[in-house]
Amino acid sequence: MLSDATPAAIADLAALADPVRRRLYLHVSAQPDAVGRDEAAAALGIGRPLAAHHLDRLVDAGLLVAEYRRRSGRSGPGAGRPAKLYRPSDRELRASLPARRYEVAADLMATALSPAAHGLETLEDVAYRYGSGLGDEARRRAGARAGKARRRQAVESVLRDAGYLPVVSDGEMRLLNCPFHDLAQRHRDVTCTMNLAMLRGLMHGAGLPEDDARLDPQPGACCVAISAS
Repeated sequence: MLSDATPAAIADLAALADPVRRRLYLHVSAQPDAVGRDEAAAALGIGRPLAAHHLDRLVDAGLLVAEYRRRSGRSGPGAGRPAKLYRPSDRELRASLPARRYEVAADLMATALSPAAHGLETLEDVAYRYGSGLGDEARRRAGARAGKARRRQAVESVLRDAGYLPVVSDGEMRLLNCPFHDLAQRHRDVTCTMNLAMLRGLMHGAGLPEDDARLDPQPGACCVAISAS
């Protein structure tokens, strides 16, 4: 799933800006079975070559998937060439500015509430474990023998990919975007506690002091600040 406004997400969503392409996508998505070029062209009242062009563009954008099949069910000599058919892909595309990660918060909360946890894990525990995985990625990006400065740079990179906007000034890293902004507006204590646990887990996973991440809410910024010295 792409849930932020990365260049790739924007480019793929832009495929739907063309009105013919958008109508084709909606038509294919509404069908119970894969759709052929002739059928799609007839449904929209356009020529087959134009339909084929736009259908293939939607495949390139990851919005449709192409497959080849003989719809008659016949096989062997004389059965004819398989038709190229189109169906919706499983890919989900959403773009938001600034980036949001509500699906991450939902997954963490659902994990903490799941019967498998048996009440033994709090949301903070789950968030810390998730953050540790992000920290492992930061350590991988930095390299096995990297010093603290290099690991902090890798943490910045991972935070950026996670939807934050890290800015370092005067030995402190401020996060100018909260990926859970709307949720934090309604449930600040729960969201900020979860966020802090996740970012402390990230620091620990990256081999840096987890206490460098602390709650420090500021207007127009994430509730967590991180020491960068």
